[in-house]
Amino acid sequence: MTTIRVVLAEDNVLLREGVSRLVSGNEDFELVGVASDLPQLLDVIKDQDPDVVITDIRMPPTGSDEGIQAAAWLRANRPRVGVVVLSQYTAPGYALALLEHGSAGRAYLLKERVASVDELARAIRTVAQGGSVIDPQVVDELVRSRSQRRASNLSSLTPRESEILAEMAQGKSNSAIASALTVSERAVEKHTNSIFAKLGLSEEKDLNRRVKAVLLYLSDREGG
Repeated sequence: MTTIRVVLAEDNVLLREGVSRLVSGNEDFELVGVASDLPQLLDVIKDQDPDVVITDIRMPPTGSDEGIQAAAWLRANRPRVGVVVLSQYTAPGYALALLEHGSAGRAYLLKERVASVDELARAIRTVAQGGSVIDPQVVDELVRSRSQRRASNLSSLTPRESEILAEMAQGKSNSAIASALTVSERAVEKHTNSIFAKLGLSEEKDLNRRVKAVLLYLSDREGG
């Protein structure tokens, strides 16, 4: 059995001791270093060359997003090292920042839900092998925020743009839409481009833009 070398970064003494015991108590893990702030963590990583880093999301010196900074540094300098971020925040911004350059070798767990050594151990083994683990509550928040943003984008359409998108959802071409709404084809093209821009689809190929715009329209109707 290959031993997984682990470094832990946590500024809360009680949590640090608790997680240290959980890790040390597992026979296929070796706790090779502990840190309480970002500079110390980076020094320990350079000295110990771990397989996995478990880190708090906020710790000294600024108490903002040191865990995310550490993960980014590792992605650039030690890409094979897995990272398990332990956080008390379900806000999707932190998870998105962690996964910005890929989910491989990354885990985002909520402290309150790491209830046993088995759950933490599974995340450590998964990221050590290049996999990813994201707490279901965080996934729910990501989906919810995306749904709210999508609804907001659709609500920004003008009445005419909404009419055109509804016609588009019926599979009609621009010329057919122009005929149905008694407007010029050029006007339909102008409104269609505005729809794509408001839905964030401006860079897509034309067919993909139409398909995705219709999917957003239909999913909003189903949810409404």
